[in-house]
Amino acid sequence: MELKGKHLVEELEGVRCTIVESGIPASRKAFLSRLLEHNGFEVRVTQDKDKEGHALESWTLGVTDILFNPVIAIYQQKLFTGEGDIVTPAYWQEHFPEAGIPYWQTKSKE
Repeated sequence: MELKGKHLVEELEGVRCTIVESGIPASRKAFLSRLLEHNGFEVRVTQDKDKEGHALESWTLGVTDILFNPVIAIYQQKLFTGEGDIVTPAYWQEHFPEAGIPYWQTKSKE
């Protein structure tokens, strides 16, 4: 998922929230929920619906802090992982390097 600088505020579960990401799968929803709750945010999640009102396999995730902007929080290094490391753009996008390989190198194809 790419980081977008646009700040959206919508109502989720009856509460005005900053939309962090929308149209995300359940695995991404779980990852972001854990990360944001660890950093002290109250997370709200709703299942997306099509035009007829049928539930889709995607979710919209927001936080109740309407001043929160994920791009600003990441680049100002205000978010931390469960291990206490600073959240980087790569971590936010779930690009985890393999152990022992620096992030700027790619694993050669064998």
